[in-house]
Amino acid sequence: MNVTLAVKQYVSKMIESSGPGMKVLLMDKETTSIVSMVYTQSEILQKEVYLFERIDSQNRENMKHLKAICFLRPTKENVENLIQELHRPKYSVYFIYFSNVISKSEVKALAEADEQEVVAEVQEFYGDFIAVNPHLFSLNLQGVVRGRSWEPTILPRVTQGLTSVLLALKKCPMIRYQLSSDMAKRLAESVKQIITKEYELFDFRKTEVPPLLLILDRSDDAITPLLNQWTYQAMVHELLGLNNNRIDLSRVPGISKDLREVVLSAENDEFYANNLYLNFGEIGTNIKNLMEDFQKKKPKGQQKLESISDMKAFVDNYPQFKKMSGTVSKHVTVVGELSRLVSERQLMEVSEVEQELACQNDHSSAQQNVRRLLQNPRVAELDAVRLVMLYALRYERHSSSMLPSLMDELNRRGVSEKHCKMVQAMIDYGGKRVRGTDLITATDAVAITKQFFKGLKGVENVYTQHQPLLHDTLDQLIKGRLKDSQFPYLGPSSLRDRPQDIIVFIIGGATYEEALTVYNLNRTMPGVRIVLGGTTIHNTKSFLEEVTSAAGLGHGSSRPPTRR
Repeated sequence: MNVTLAVKQYVSKMIESSGPGMKVLLMDKETTSIVSMVYTQSEILQKEVYLFERIDSQNRENMKHLKAICFLRPTKENVENLIQELHRPKYSVYFIYFSNVISKSEVKALAEADEQEVVAEVQEFYGDFIAVNPHLFSLNLQGVVRGRSWEPTILPRVTQGLTSVLLALKKCPMIRYQLSSDMAKRLAESVKQIITKEYELFDFRKTEVPPLLLILDRSDDAITPLLNQWTYQAMVHELLGLNNNRIDLSRVPGISKDLREVVLSAENDEFYANNLYLNFGEIGTNIKNLMEDFQKKKPKGQQKLESISDMKAFVDNYPQFKKMSGTVSKHVTVVGELSRLVSERQLMEVSEVEQELACQNDHSSAQQNVRRLLQNPRVAELDAVRLVMLYALRYERHSSSMLPSLMDELNRRGVSEKHCKMVQAMIDYGGKRVRGTDLITATDAVAITKQFFKGLKGVENVYTQHQPLLHDTLDQLIKGRLKDSQFPYLGPSSLRDRPQDIIVFIIGGATYEEALTVYNLNRTMPGVRIVLGGTTIHNTKSFLEEVTSAAGLGHGSSRPPTRR
């Protein structure tokens, strides 16, 4: 169960099916993102694809010596664009692949438009999702909720994305969903409807234990997306923002031109792949080792190039050296910026209090610590607001809740009205009244052992005590103890055996902390394979936008275009 490999294989198959010769890859906005997450441009160039074009771009030239490979979402707009293309073809032959099920009537419309008989084939390849890590996928959709219901245009798109993951992984699952969420039930029914309608596509070889799709709602755990993170991938997303593996570093003081935007992809960056889930302390040590390794391999200025073989050796080694020098400067820059932000925003102090709020049960200490940080001018507005939100979620029903007085502290700090309103919006989104499970379990403070992170003295595991609710849910599921009364099966049948292949989908977005949980469960639970997906992958900023748009406080983030 590897979503990255599934999309890679689809792309390879498309390119190989068109045979030898020069090719153009014709995509839309979304399929461009889908492909760029699993292949670099240079890897695709090696497969004789010399041009990348958008189907909606108006000024493409006629290039009859090129074969066109079209990889498109099956939207009305794309079908229209293809029909226009086939009326006046710019390339010699067209291999058309849709990323999801396309209706017979639309295939007929394409056939009628193909008067010059340039279409060689039309197929469905189910890569209709963003493969982020081998066990993590996203649909890159934000603002999916209106109150407690689906944003109407989004449910069909999420259904398509989720069914395409099932088809790509060749799974016809039993479905369980979170009973407290009407959205989870509606998505479960919508996915089941597609499986029933397209039963021939889902006719996979039966396994002894059927796979399981578990549909959850973000509002059941609003704490996880509010916490600062300390592992590499999660920390980069939280502090710098990862968008389709790209980081915008243009605001970093003194940044050089070639590092204004960098790509972090575990598929073709060995250092990143090895450090994805390591904590900040370990990354610091590993960067140092990478630098030392680079110093040793760096070609000496005085290196004698006397013989042809000397020169050949230098040229042979140089691409590797160049690649390594790029890797070194990229990671040194990223880690340096993370480090600057941690100290500038006093994130170690902030994070310690966040963890106390999330994991411990000492109200008096918690409210004192939150108040102390709210009065510290170096703590950023975002961090001040998230601390009050965590306090509100944790102690909203406490007999001596200090929430009104903490809100006064925010006002005294001059926190914007928009941010102040978000605190109530967060309680409405993920408060006790809404949650289906018990998110808050008291932890005995003494039981938390303070081990040191390797290599960075003083960063103790007080920063990583928190386990997402997903950890308990999956643990119960694997042990066969997940209550049917809270997570019912859709339909009459239920799973008797311990599940082996589990696909978890979180409406309202997953997080990199949950991806780490899944990664660790996959490593430590033999015979169990878990893939996690979400409508998006959140950091605190994007999660606050999601909650704001659910509450109707603002327009949230940009709406995706409406689909058929």
